[in-house]
Amino acid sequence: MTETNWYPAPAKLNLMLRIVGQRADGYHLLQSIFQFTDLEDQLHFASAPPGIFRSHGGPAQIPPERELTLRAARLLAQHCGLQEGVSITLRKQLPEGGGVGGGSSDAATTLLVLNHLWGCGLQRTELMELGLQLGADVPIFLFGRSAWAEGIGERLQALSPLPEDRYLLIHPSVSVATAGIFADPELTRQHPPLTIASVLGGEWDNTLEPLVRRRYPAIDTALRWLANHGLEAPRLTGSGACCFARIPDGISVAALGSKVPSAWRSWVVQGRNTHPLYDLLSD
Repeated sequence: MTETNWYPAPAKLNLMLRIVGQRADGYHLLQSIFQFTDLEDQLHFASAPPGIFRSHGGPAQIPPERELTLRAARLLAQHCGLQEGVSITLRKQLPEGGGVGGGSSDAATTLLVLNHLWGCGLQRTELMELGLQLGADVPIFLFGRSAWAEGIGERLQALSPLPEDRYLLIHPSVSVATAGIFADPELTRQHPPLTIASVLGGEWDNTLEPLVRRRYPAIDTALRWLANHGLEAPRLTGSGACCFARIPDGISVAALGSKVPSAWRSWVVQGRNTHPLYDLLSD
């Protein structure tokens, strides 16, 4: 495998997120709308000796046996009965623990690209089933389109094209322990389910947000800041820590960016309804 390209792994936003129950195995049942953005990590893949899987540029605190791109590569090779190896280099832009799917997106891009480069020939549904073994968010990046999600996030239904709005995305310099939020006894787990029509009609809430705001004052501050600067519908993505809000027409992006507190990371992102690697897979 000789490969010179860099491949994108885009961020996702949960435009809404609602917890509607919990399974006996502890996984939470949800409803959500996912949309991609033009903010992305980039991955490069190079040949390595058979059975050798290594990565560079990922989060230093994650040991190799837990690093999602390496787990994805090993899983695909094992599933397809291949004697392959790969060296993966990451250019990280997506914040860890931010609720934008950084690790899951990297894993999905690894599956997409190696399925292509290794000639595995797996179709979309097959790769999504494989990706679910790595995490509940991985299938959305393999599904490749803006979607309504149910179950634990793996039951996906494509939506008619959503507005590809501009958003200000803020990471307020804290990391949310997602497992801790979902295990918190104060989390409400039985919100009434909604229909797609009611959500698209305006019910764009995130039912994790009240608890996250109480547990992480910096996130509460960021959401208040977004609301106080003329942005529309500030909300949390996933379990956070990233917050986002729509930038209305007429607001100067440059002026807005200059007002963001220096302790925070921020990006102006564009919503995208299709994953940039969508055409690498067959339906």
